[in-house]
Amino acid sequence: MKYIAYYRVSTDKQGASGLGLEAQQAAVQSYAADIVHSFTEIESGKNDHRPQLQAALAMCRQTGSALLIAKIDRLSRQAAFLLTLRDSGVQIVAADMPNAGTLEFGVRAVVAQHEREEISKRTKAALQAAKARGTKLGSPTIDRALKASIEAKKAAAAAFDAQVLPFIRKFQQAGYKTSRAIADQLTLAGVSTYRGGNRWGHAQVCEILRRAA
Repeated sequence: MKYIAYYRVSTDKQGASGLGLEAQQAAVQSYAADIVHSFTEIESGKNDHRPQLQAALAMCRQTGSALLIAKIDRLSRQAAFLLTLRDSGVQIVAADMPNAGTLEFGVRAVVAQHEREEISKRTKAALQAAKARGTKLGSPTIDRALKASIEAKKAAAAAFDAQVLPFIRKFQQAGYKTSRAIADQLTLAGVSTYRGGNRWGHAQVCEILRRAA
């Protein structure tokens, strides 16, 4: 079996320092030596827009490889997103649970989401307590980080459009003129959506064409 490795870290700092990344690489490399290629994503686990993940899945389909990750939560902490990936047609192997079946994968997906929700609750409670003490929330550093995050998301959307637009143009040239017909062809071709799903709607096609206009 050939593998495409996928790593995710939550911040640019983690990506630059190797914090978290090295542990994932060690887990993956100890599981399999035949790794065709690897992709690294710097993104929060609650954000399911993953250009690098989509590229990894596309390469898996092209090469007949399985997607290899260190842990389930490196994919996402959203149960619905994880279950969509499970049913995407690409075999997904987690180094920490290599023999997981469909049921166990589903259970772990739900657990990952529960952990994310608990982290969110604790964070909100801590912020409310700080505000009650009179602590001023927000700072120029945070504002800059938020602005950088917004710009990064815009860049990611542009990168996604650049990957999908050639498919849309190809279908247009083949005679598929409506957004609904093009969406059907994207679904049949196995092109992943912006959120990592495998079923396209006409509104998604319209949005890409609008941005490209």
